[in-house]
Amino acid sequence: MTERTEVSGDPLTAPFWAAAASGRLLVQRCAGCGGHQLYPRPFCIGCQSDDVEWVPAAGTGTVYTMTTVHMEVGPDLEPPYVVAVVELDEGPRLLTNLVDGEFHIGDRVRLRWRDRGDLPPVPIFGPAGGGA
Repeated sequence: MTERTEVSGDPLTAPFWAAAASGRLLVQRCAGCGGHQLYPRPFCIGCQSDDVEWVPAAGTGTVYTMTTVHMEVGPDLEPPYVVAVVELDEGPRLLTNLVDGEFHIGDRVRLRWRDRGDLPPVPIFGPAGGGA
């Protein structure tokens, strides 16, 4: 994966986008209670500790909920496409797209990346048995 331009002037989300630019998915982990969270916050949503750090995520999860969109909302997503909430194995849930297969709630999925040219890629998911 090629290096991408940093898109976040927000110091809270900058580590996420820097990792995405190199093909890695990071989530926050609380050093106090061990809980994982995503989207990033300056404190733990479980115990309110401010001792949170960025750690690699496995890139695997389970389809928590999903829907198929049939309307065109932008040039990057040609309908129909699947919008889903994936529960990562670490616990956080991520709003994303599902690609390259038919899916059902409860299916196992694996991380892939949607290229955005000069911007860091965004995480999407495909079948757990599929390649990247």
